[in-house]
Amino acid sequence: MQSTEASTSMEVETVSTETKNVVSTLPPKPQFDPLKPREMNDGRIQFRKVSVPPHRYTPLKKAWMEIYTPIYEQMKIDIRMNLKARKVELKTRADTPDISNLQKCADFAHAFMLGFDVIDAIALLRVDELYVESFEIKDVKTLRGEHLSRAIGRLSGKAGKTKFAIENATKTRIVIADTKIHILGSFANIKIARDSLCSLILGSPEIPGYHDFASRKHLVFP
Repeated sequence: MQSTEASTSMEVETVSTETKNVVSTLPPKPQFDPLKPREMNDGRIQFRKVSVPPHRYTPLKKAWMEIYTPIYEQMKIDIRMNLKARKVELKTRADTPDISNLQKCADFAHAFMLGFDVIDAIALLRVDELYVESFEIKDVKTLRGEHLSRAIGRLSGKAGKTKFAIENATKTRIVIADTKIHILGSFANIKIARDSLCSLILGSPEIPGYHDFASRKHLVFP
């Protein structure tokens, strides 16, 4: 019995020494350099096109340098205006630091086409948690004729005070273009602003104490 126990213990010891030798002879862990933005897409150039509506063509010409400068110099994205197709075309470059910059620039250009000011829409390039949500008045309630006009008037308020009050209270930006409404802000703030606008569309009176918010300065995103 003693001889068998001794033989088994010796076998265990030999196996453990062999495994240690195998571990010591493994090749070192490879070290790879991080991929460059062009290598992530197999070196292919990516494009985005943003349509320019007729009523935003003249404002785009006036604010072109304000749009061109941050996109080309800061985000490292090529941009041009296709006059024939009336579209803003965006393209990645060899020195584009992040492939997601292309989509950010497309969202920035699209927000300007919806009617947002450049100083507000440029926040889409700087803050990741900002979105643009759009809906129509008919999605909330079917209105026609004078009822529709009064609903639009309730949304804006006298001299736009109601709209400014909602913007300042929820830290969002709102564009009312005929029957379409566009909201720029974070997810939670958009929900609060949308609920306030829907209440006004459904016939609620103006927001109580809105004069306190409307008297404040128009907020600017950081």
